[in-house]
Formats: sequence, structure tokens, C-alpha cells
Amino acid sequence: MQIGLAYDIKSSITAHSTVEDALEEYDLPETLDTIESALLKRGHKVVRLGGGSEFLHAICHTQVDIVFNIAEGRGNHRSREAQVPAVLEMLGIPYTGSDPLCLALCLDKPIVKKLLKAEGIPTPRWFTIGSEEGVPEARWDVFPFPKIIKPSCEGSSKGIRRTSVVHNVREAEEETIRIIQDYRQPGMVEEFIDGDEVTVGIIGNNPPEVVGMMRILPKMKVRNFVYSLEVKRDYTNQVDYESPVKLPDPVLDKLESASLAIFKTLGCRDFARIDFRISRDGTPQFIEINPLPGLGTYSDLVIMAVKLGWTHEGLINAVLDAALERYPQCVSV
Repeated sequence: MQIGLAYDIKSSITAHSTVEDALEEYDLPETLDTIESALLKRGHKVVRLGGGSEFLHAICHTQVDIVFNIAEGRGNHRSREAQVPAVLEMLGIPYTGSDPLCLALCLDKPIVKKLLKAEGIPTPRWFTIGSEEGVPEARWDVFPFPKIIKPSCEGSSKGIRRTSVVHNVREAEEETIRIIQDYRQPGMVEEFIDGDEVTVGIIGNNPPEVVGMMRILPKMKVRNFVYSLEVKRDYTNQVDYESPVKLPDPVLDKLESASLAIFKTLGCRDFARIDFRISRDGTPQFIEINPLPGLGTYSDLVIMAVKLGWTHEGLINAVLDAALERYPQCVSV
């Protein structure tokens, strides 16, 4: 097959924001090389399509059988991850990963939490503040401190810093204003669950299967640990990754059943990663989902899979194989 590779890399994008993590979601060239190498070893041809306007030009002038999509989209729009899949659907071109509706939905944290809460999935309490004018009027007493303040529609821990966990009204107001000003979107105020953080990887469709789970453990005991941008950028020194996860079987069972239910409820396809915090009573509390998880060597899904005996190459091809099950016309190419 001839496979198109859709992507956004940091070096090809001009940041329209002064915040340090403006380009955090975009990939490094090494990730493209790894994906391309994995596909080439399977006997496929690979054409790099790029992202943004470069992608639009390339996809209109290049014949491909399927697109391997890792493009995060351009701008700070809450539906940006849907940009490339929407174009591909319009053109009738097969692609890996979730569809535009799922990708747009999952980037909007408050809407996802509302939907999953309606389905009986435990998630920390929350509310949103849409503007700076709304900060003084916020009902900070609707659930107790500590709280964590996040951008409503970002991934890759964008906006999640050491200061994100707040312990009083003054800190909460300052942090919410920072989020609204820096990321030009509502701030989400969420109940902070001071328990273990566990991420769950899923691959496949019929049925989807849990690839594995990974617990993020700080190397130094800290108050109210959060898997922040600072931690992720220095993960080899800051945290240990435990996989398989050493938690009681009932907790692991709840994590698996909740993850599969979330994957199906939100209409995910081919692969995803879901983050939880474990409350004191052993209940996994849904934090967020990434239906387009990173595939670089530094990405949580890859780290988890390698710890569990996968190869990086094998994981990439498993994503492709899951997509090909949905497009039988491609298999015979």
C-alpha cells in the first residue's frame, strides 16, 4: 500500500502565543522517522503529507490508499484535532484513528466529563469559568480545596503546571486568570484527587482491548503530585513508570471496565489513552482521554507498551492493522 503520513511538527509551525508550551502537542522529526520506518519494514510505501495548508495541497495531488494520521491540527480551536480527518472524510480517503466528531469532542474536557458522568463513569467534580469577569463571581465553595485549574480544551499537559493545584481562593483566582489569558479559552476548575495517577492504553475495535496500564509515581514525595508539564519534560528524573501496575485486582478490574466503556461511549477508534486518578476508596476517577495519543519514544502509550513487551514498531503497526479492519478495500491493495 501507499500510506500517507499526516503530521504537525514543531519546526514547521509558528506559535501565535507567547506561552512556553504553545507547541507542546506537536511532534518531533524523530517520531516521523520512527513511524515511517515501521511502515516501510512492513513493505508499504510512505508519502509525507505534512499538516495545515501543506497537507491540503499534498492530499489533493497525491494518490494514497490510507493516511496514517498523527496531525494535531492548527490554531487553538477546540476542534483542531478534527481538521485532518474531516478533510479525509470529505475526500473519501481512509485514515487511522478516530473520526472528527470523536476528536473534537474529546478535546473539550468539560463536555466529555458531562457525557461520561451521565453514563455513570466516576469523574471529579468541576465547573468552568469563561472569562476574567467571571472569576470574582465563582462559587469556590461548591466543593472543597484543593482544586486543580486547567485549560478546557488542551492536551499534552498544556497549561498544567506546578501552580495548577490551588489551596485557597486567592490562588484559585490567580491561576484561573493565568489560564484564561494565556490560552484564550475557559478555565476548568476541577476537584483534585490526591491519589495514584494511572493511564490506560487501548488498541483495536472489534473488540477494543486494553494494551496495558501504567502508574506514574513521583521519585520524590511531594504534596499534591500532579503530572505537570515540568514533570513530563524531565520524566526520567522526576517519575518512575510502573507497568504492570501493582494495585489490588478489584481496582485494576474497575480501571479496565471503565476504560473500555469510555472508549466505546465516546466513539473512539483504533487506539486511545485514558487517564485516571484513584480516589481513597479505590475508585478510578476519569480525568481525561486522548484519542490521538503520541507515538514518540517519550509518549506514555509507547513507554507503557515497551514495558509490557511490545516493540515500538509493533505498536505502530497494531494501530494500522486496527484501522485496516475498518477498510477491507485497502487490505487487497
